[in-house]
Amino acid sequence: MSLSPSSSVQEARKAIARRLREIRLDAGLSGRQIARLCGWHPSKTSRLENAHAVPTDADIRAWCAACRAEDRSADLIAASRSADSMYVEWKRMHRSGLRGIQESYLPLYQRTRGFRIYCSNVMPGVLQTPEYAAALFEVIADFHGVGDRTAPEAANARIERSQVIREGRHHFALLIEETVLRYQVGDVATMAGQLGHLLSVMALPAVSLGVIPFSVPRHRIWPQETFSIFDENTVEIELLTARVMVTAPGEIEQYENAFLRLADLAVYGDAARKLIRTALASIE
Repeated sequence: MSLSPSSSVQEARKAIARRLREIRLDAGLSGRQIARLCGWHPSKTSRLENAHAVPTDADIRAWCAACRAEDRSADLIAASRSADSMYVEWKRMHRSGLRGIQESYLPLYQRTRGFRIYCSNVMPGVLQTPEYAAALFEVIADFHGVGDRTAPEAANARIERSQVIREGRHHFALLIEETVLRYQVGDVATMAGQLGHLLSVMALPAVSLGVIPFSVPRHRIWPQETFSIFDENTVEIELLTARVMVTAPGEIEQYENAFLRLADLAVYGDAARKLIRTALASIE
């Protein structure tokens, strides 16, 4: 059982559908009348108003024009595009290349002051070494069929983006499961370098790193999908097939609560270093 990362998308689309209906009612039009004015079947009107169909930009413009509310189309189109961007399939994002995806995060990283990141499967991106990032992107590129030629460029872009951890007024609260220390990404030298890097970045004043041990009782929270909280405004969830951006306050609150509960399970400082060194010793 896990939180539902797609419900924000559904709620955003329902909100757009409600606004379309309100515009129609304000204009005093029936569903059949607006369908006739827009030149489509009445069933489409019903699907749009019940969020069973996603309106195109052209649909919104036609709707607003039929209701003599052209001044409201721009805001509706912007809201509709925002809803679409909440759930984006990786294969769609990969069309611009793996490097392009990494570079697209730069504005978000630069404006965020407080990062809360939980990783249950791989090292947090901001803590990855160049070798670890390259090895990881080779696997990602192979799985998604985008060609491993883009992996080195994507790794370089991620490392460049990660400089934010040493710049400006940012703070990073990072949580990883102990399993992340044991999953071998790349060869032995890559993992040894990555674990050694974790030990060094723990000394950075902007970084708080917690490790959740294998043995800790899971009384209040179970392992989650990897997620990142940017300030109090946005949560990103990484699924196998898609990236989900959550902006609904209620859902953000749930992820903040999950992060707090996960943080309570983690060990820090010398106890975290001991787990990292133990993992390092097991591969050397």
